[in-house]
Amino acid sequence: MTGQSEPFPLPLPGGVGVSRLCVYDTVAPDGTVGGTPHLHLCCAEAYVVAAGTGQVQTLTLSGYRETPLRPGAVVWFAPGTIHRLVNHGGLEIVVLMQNSGLPEAGDAVLTLPPELLADPTRYAAAVALPGGGAPGGDPAAAYARRDLAVRGFERLRDRAVDGDLAPLREFHAAAIRLVRPQLDAWRDRWRAGALRAAEQTGEHLDALARGEAPHLADAAVREFAEPRERARQGMCGLLDTYPVH
Repeated sequence: MTGQSEPFPLPLPGGVGVSRLCVYDTVAPDGTVGGTPHLHLCCAEAYVVAAGTGQVQTLTLSGYRETPLRPGAVVWFAPGTIHRLVNHGGLEIVVLMQNSGLPEAGDAVLTLPPELLADPTRYAAAVALPGGGAPGGDPAAAYARRDLAVRGFERLRDRAVDGDLAPLREFHAAAIRLVRPQLDAWRDRWRAGALRAAEQTGEHLDALARGEAPHLADAAVREFAEPRERARQGMCGLLDTYPVH
């Protein structure tokens, strides 16, 4: 140990975030079982399927796609990918998020109807959950939020499939407007997390080139014996979260 005072001074590799997700098993307005469609503006995301089956529906300017999910599959996508998890039965996923802490700080915009996206106050009210989605709460608000986003997603998807990408481009523009007030805080998180992790690799390479390796003396092991909390209501399902940021 080096006497560092942070509670978890050794971040996960690359400054990623990790959580375990049990995808919602209730039915949305279109008759599909699953989570809330949304996109991230700065964070790539990866799924490692642990149990059950389903699919992830994605929408980008390149088109609409449905990717099967089954145990052992790994699926990942870039920022700007609208994604919606569909649960065919018992779908459980380990989620890896770029820029740990950024999604929780607002780097996710739900595909709500345009009139809600146009008004930051109405948008914030529509996406808020009682108690922040704390475990044990009534899931009704989470389902209502999902159902709103599904209706918006259907419009974007159907228009895109018909060759009209204008609504999707308008959604991108609305998402940018919503998050711009948060960008300074996001930049601070990025600098302290993913950027710092990358910079440390450069520092290690420079030291090794000098024939030095002081960081080897600082080697340490960290662990989480269990999640920080279990069954928090998230966008796509119930989350077991870990304090990695």
